[in-house]
Order: sequence, then C-alpha cells, then structure tokens
Amino acid sequence: MVLRKAEKEDIPAILRLVKELAEYEKAPDEVSNTEERMLKEGFGEHPAFGCILAEKEGEVIGMSLYYYRYSTWKGRRLYLEDIIVTEKARGLGAGKLLFDRTVEIAREEDCTGMMWQVLDWNTPAIAFYKKYNARLDGEWINCHLDFE
Repeated sequence: MVLRKAEKEDIPAILRLVKELAEYEKAPDEVSNTEERMLKEGFGEHPAFGCILAEKEGEVIGMSLYYYRYSTWKGRRLYLEDIIVTEKARGLGAGKLLFDRTVEIAREEDCTGMMWQVLDWNTPAIAFYKKYNARLDGEWINCHLDFE
C-alpha cells in the first residue's frame, strides 16, 4: 500500500470515494460537489483543502481530506473532513495509515491539534478513534447554513 499526495488527475477517484461515503451514511442525494469545483478549490490558486490517497496495486482505495481552521482558544487546528476507505479495502490498514499520516501533517504544520466529526451510529469509526484516546464531545451541536 502506498500513501501519496493527491493530484489534479485524482479528482474523479476522490469524488467516487465521497459518493461511496454518502451511500454508507445513507445520504447519497446530499452530494452536490462536482469535479470542476473540487479541481478549482483543491488545486487552484488558493487551495481550500489537502488530500492524501491510499493506493493498492495502482488503485485508489482510500483518502484523507483535510483543511486548516483557526480556533480563538487554541490557534491553528487541522480539520479532518473525511477519511474514506472503499468498502472492499476495509480491514487492510489503509484507514490507520491515512489517519496517522494526517496527524503527522498536523504536527508538521505546527497545528495545536486535530478535529473531526463522527456520526453517533458509526460504531466501527468510534472504536477506531477511541484507540487514539480521542476525546468525543457530545456537547456541541452542528450548525449549517447552505447556499444554493
């Protein structure tokens, strides 16, 4: 298995993984992102996200997509938007490699920590994060404001 930084040419594989995650999370109709938008926002003049891919035998089997946020209390933080491993490749260790590399990136970029979300029913993911002694905070409520 190989980890590498995503490139423009990987956008179709990245969006395929995003759609697979949406299926898993029972929200396939919620994905409105496009390849064109991801290309511009991830690989344009001012990239909004970073992405690491896991490959096995030349096939993309997983990814970690992240960006930076700023906390007035803590300073610069890395926000892990999604870690996705395709269903057929789960159990091979790709998720752990991707997560560990993302943690390394946060440390290399002098972040004060890393944040992410997990659905309360996703018990395999929760168990995975608990192995890292992650603090799971049930106190905060997610808020969204969507624009058409």
